[in-house]
Amino acid sequence: MEKDFEDLIVSLIANNIGESNNLLSANLSKHLKLNLLKLYDSKSLRPAGIGNLEILNYNKLIRSDTIYWLDKKHNDLYENAYFKIIEDFIRYLNMTCYTGISDYEFHYSLYEVGSFYKKHIDQFQNDGNRQYSVISYLNEDWKLGDGGELMINNNNEDQLISPLNMKTVLFKSNELEHEVLITNKRRMSVTGWLKST
Repeated sequence: MEKDFEDLIVSLIANNIGESNNLLSANLSKHLKLNLLKLYDSKSLRPAGIGNLEILNYNKLIRSDTIYWLDKKHNDLYENAYFKIIEDFIRYLNMTCYTGISDYEFHYSLYEVGSFYKKHIDQFQNDGNRQYSVISYLNEDWKLGDGGELMINNNNEDQLISPLNMKTVLFKSNELEHEVLITNKRRMSVTGWLKST
């Protein structure tokens, strides 16, 4: 697992965007996707808002995905396995890069066909706790033309990242503007933030 952690960190340092293709196993990715689809079928997903609880609003012209917040209290085997990976990564990140990360939050995210998220930064105006954004994709058989790319403005150049199954992306929450382009196929991920307090 340390090699996958190193992949994220080394590529983050080199390019401002960390990437790993193996942080999630195929089995874990499959079961997280099944969890997400069960939540979708039971109508447990909710429209995603913009801002935090103090300034939350909903605008489908800016963001049109649906989400479900993860919580250890749900006691789900596969979600807890994901949390364990994140906790191990935080320990490794703090040990090697002295980042001072002490908390995290994650949700499932589902984009229906035609959904998108306009350009934004992941840092709240009234709360600077989010330090790193983390996205783990759950999309099998994703191919060119399916859309839904993560487009990150990195040093004034747009970089496209396809939401390929098992790929995890890491970047500083307060530095890089990014957006999710219109998807032509249902697009799923676990998305969240590593936080300082």
